[in-house]
Amino acid sequence: MLFGIQWDTSSTLAFAMSIIPILLIGGITTIKATVVGFALAMVLGIVLAGLKGLPNKFISWPASFILEFLRGTPLLIQLFFVFYVLPQVTGWLIPAFVAGAVALALQYSAYCAEVYRAGIEAVPKGQREASTALNLPPLHTFVYIIVPQAIPRVIPALGNYVVSIIKDTPVLSAITVLEILSAASIIGDRTFNYMVPLTIAGAMYLIITVVAATLVRVIDAALPKQGIPLK
Repeated sequence: MLFGIQWDTSSTLAFAMSIIPILLIGGITTIKATVVGFALAMVLGIVLAGLKGLPNKFISWPASFILEFLRGTPLLIQLFFVFYVLPQVTGWLIPAFVAGAVALALQYSAYCAEVYRAGIEAVPKGQREASTALNLPPLHTFVYIIVPQAIPRVIPALGNYVVSIIKDTPVLSAITVLEILSAASIIGDRTFNYMVPLTIAGAMYLIITVVAATLVRVIDAALPKQGIPLK
């Protein structure tokens, strides 16, 4: 029994039906962690990409170091650092889910930043030259001219990272976050039947990733390729 839900081990089908509610609870956690983590990663990624692209080396070099550090260290180390080390340094008690979402955001912000950089560099240089000729401020040029044209170019690549972050959520079980795989593992430990819960868990991950990839394709098809008009 988990979360007050009793599973039936009398037959394979009955067992599978009885554990689905538990796995759905883990599925909701997986989706929440993905949405929160990737939303934060997109915001942090565009900030890091912008800082890295600045001509001021005192700003661009530290940003480049942060990106290399985040990209070059394992997600599990970053997760443990956020969950175990930060509370000791700051004195703040960080809930496991929040720590997991933040760790996912930090890890994937580095990848998002590189995707943004590629999209920004793909914008024709004439756009920047025209902004300079019109005497527009650099920040105004970046926010209202460069970014809206870069976003449609990076949606497919960002979609790949959405799928990747979904598949990385099982790492959060290391800090007791109950997502799909950890729920399936608990059921297997208590019933000595791993095939059914792990099979259902794999199917759930497949469904979530397929839905996410489909949404990304829909968004990519809906966005104007020449850029997003800002009012």
